[in-house]
Amino acid sequence: MAGRRQFDEKQTLEQVLDVFWRQGYGATSMADLAVATGVQRGSLYHAYRDKEALFLRVFQDYRDAFLADAAVRLSHPDPRRALLDFFDFTIESLAVGTPARGCLSTRTALDTRAGAEAIRTELRDLLDGLERVLAERLSQDGTEDLLAVPPAEAARLLVTLTRGNVVIESVYQDPSRLRAAARTLVDLIVPTG
Repeated sequence: MAGRRQFDEKQTLEQVLDVFWRQGYGATSMADLAVATGVQRGSLYHAYRDKEALFLRVFQDYRDAFLADAAVRLSHPDPRRALLDFFDFTIESLAVGTPARGCLSTRTALDTRAGAEAIRTELRDLLDGLERVLAERLSQDGTEDLLAVPPAEAARLLVTLTRGNVVIESVYQDPSRLRAAARTLVDLIVPTG
């Protein structure tokens, strides 16, 4: 089509995700997204309907990638090492960027302008998916026998610490503090000796 510029959807969605991550859902406008992507605002509306639909689109991709990466990091055969690798992954993801970008899901959960039920459902899906990935790992290869609590309860506690780590990271900006808390929790869930 002569005269009409097509946009690279994958690149556009990555740029959109970056804006939501840096600015938060409520502080981001379609005009901000148009500037960041180089795609006219009208074209974004035509392609994605509105800001909420666009956010949901990129958040679903983010959720799927995050859960897949978490599962990979949990693949070590030693359950303690698997959990510590998982926490390294979550802590590293918080510290990306200057200043650190923090956690997209927690930022969105705390954003009063992101209260639409569809957004809340996506946030729950991410947390429930993370619990499921952790519980599945903790139920493998006799790991359950090593745990101080059942896998589902351990998974819920582990997810809760990941959310708490987000707050502690934003206050202290000290990954070693987060890793120390993670080690303590892993020691409680998978005791040694």
